[in-house]
Amino acid sequence: MSFADSLVSVGVPVFNGAARIEGTIRAVLAQDHQNLELVICDNASTDRTEEICRDWAASDPRVVYHRQPENIGQFPNFADAIRRARGVFYRWAGDDNWLAPTYVSRCLEVFAADERLLLVTTQQAYAAPDGSTRTAPYTGTGYLADDPVDRFAECLRMLNEDPLAMDPLYSLMRRERIMRVDRGRAMLREDEIYAARMALAGPWGHVPEVLAGRGWEVQQQGDIARKLGVPAWQVRVALLLQCRELLRALGEVGLTPAQRRRGRALVARMYLRRHGVTAVRRGRKLMATTRLLGAGR
Repeated sequence: MSFADSLVSVGVPVFNGAARIEGTIRAVLAQDHQNLELVICDNASTDRTEEICRDWAASDPRVVYHRQPENIGQFPNFADAIRRARGVFYRWAGDDNWLAPTYVSRCLEVFAADERLLLVTTQQAYAAPDGSTRTAPYTGTGYLADDPVDRFAECLRMLNEDPLAMDPLYSLMRRERIMRVDRGRAMLREDEIYAARMALAGPWGHVPEVLAGRGWEVQQQGDIARKLGVPAWQVRVALLLQCRELLRALGEVGLTPAQRRRGRALVARMYLRRHGVTAVRRGRKLMATTRLLGAGR
């Protein structure tokens, strides 16, 4: 099957991105796949974002600009972008993202070779605030498994071992199928929960080439909570809430009792592993503090 003529939508949720968004717009419109739609959802920006985007929409019919009448929050604005898209395939892009000119066409080649695929990821480059760039290759095959729990296991493995090697939220997706996957609600680690739901929903393909990139900054959980508009108390129980949602996700898909037991065991191991890492970090901090106090006597 060929998707050479299929409409591909790229949704860009943005708030005050005037300093960055033109680079993303240019990268999307420079794709060698011509049948494109760029949907920009402006979350009531107060800088020059509206002016820049309206100029692009006036000069290129592929650009669709929508401005929210008021700031509706980061999470709802992301959801609004995909609802407004019309493409057979869809990708989210941040206002600091870049795509290689062959990004869409290379992903469509992978889709054409396997009709089972829900989405296709690529290797990405992650730019830190200090200008350094990181990337990590993915060499596994677990996401291609027919068994949804095998894919779920691979997702949890990658989230724990190397989250930079696979980023399904910034992949090319089958739009109608991905919209049937519950995005849940705004909460800490929502992106990891959504990734697990996508793994349960269908196999993933992968292009082992650096065809995209975005900004990457380590943020404190409290700062993320404020940005998402979630209660501060979630910081203390984020892992527990995440595991509860993962167990809920397992109950929402058609699994056999054996598969469900295996999935629950995977979540339990993830909880124990991450809880253990947290305990070790706290122990190291306590030991360091104790040494400092001892040195001051």
